[in-house]
Amino acid sequence: MDSENPLGRFLRARRERVRPEDVDILPAGRRRVAGLRREEVALLAGVSTDYYVRLEQGRERHPSAQVVEALARALVLEEDAVAHLHRLSRPAPGRRRPAARRERVSPTLLRMMEGWPRTPAVVLGRCLTVLAHNTLGRALFDGHTHSRDLMRLVFLDPDAREFYPDWERVAVNTVAGLRAAAGIDAEDPELIAVVGELSLKSETFRRLWARHDIRQKTHETKRFRHRLVGELTLDYEALTVNSAPGQQLIVYQAEPGSPSEQALALLGSLTAEVVEAPHDPMSTTTKDISA
Repeated sequence: MDSENPLGRFLRARRERVRPEDVDILPAGRRRVAGLRREEVALLAGVSTDYYVRLEQGRERHPSAQVVEALARALVLEEDAVAHLHRLSRPAPGRRRPAARRERVSPTLLRMMEGWPRTPAVVLGRCLTVLAHNTLGRALFDGHTHSRDLMRLVFLDPDAREFYPDWERVAVNTVAGLRAAAGIDAEDPELIAVVGELSLKSETFRRLWARHDIRQKTHETKRFRHRLVGELTLDYEALTVNSAPGQQLIVYQAEPGSPSEQALALLGSLTAEVVEAPHDPMSTTTKDISA
C-alpha cells in the first residue's frame, strides 16, 4: 500500500507510463528511465525541477490547484485520474476511523432488484465484493469459486479467462475500478487485505496495481462466456447508492433482439424453477450476501 507518500507514488507511476512522443518530446540519446524524466514533467507543467522532485519524494505534499491541473496535462491524465490527483493533494483532515461494520444492502433496494426478473443486477461494496444480487444477477455469475467477489473472480478464479473472453481488458478495468472505489483511504483494513492477498497470489494484479490507473465504473459493454448459455454481450450501467456511500448498483442489459437477449432469456428460464428461500435481507443464504 502507499499510505506514506501516496501523491509521490502516484506521480511517479503515471510519469513512467507517458512516452516522450505522447507529449511531443523527441527522444535524444539513450533513455535510462521508463516514460518521462522528472525534468521533462517539470518543464511540461511549468514548475521547477526541484519542486517536482520534492513532490515525488514527499517533501512537498500540497501543490496548488493550478499546479495539479498543470501536472495532469503533463501526465496526460484522464478525468477520473485528475480528480484523484486533486484529492491526493488536498487530503481530508485525519480523523479516528470508526469500527469496521458489515456492509448491508437496503431491503428497499433488494425488493426493487427482484422486480427486474429479466435484468441481471448486483450491488457491489467498496472493494467490489458482491453484497447482493437479484435472481438473474446471481445466475450470471454463478458457478465460480469466487462468484461473490469480483476482484478474486478476475484474478484468482481458475476459469476467469474462460468466463471473460476479454480478460486482459477486464483485469485492467477492475483494478482501476478498485482504486477509484477506494479513493485515497489507503488505511481501509478491507482494502489492505484485498490488495495484500492479490499481490501475493497474482503477478498480474501486482503489476496493474503499481500502474495507479484510476477509472470509475460507469458504463461499458462486456462479454461473458457462460457455462450454461454460452456467449453473452451485455451493456451495464453503474449507479451509486446514495443511501449507502461506497455501494454501487450494477445493472446489465442485452441489445433488444440480439442473440445475447435470447441467451439471457434462456438463463432466466433455467433459473426460474429454482426454489428460493424466503426473503430475509439479514441472511447470507438469501439474495443479500453481505460480507
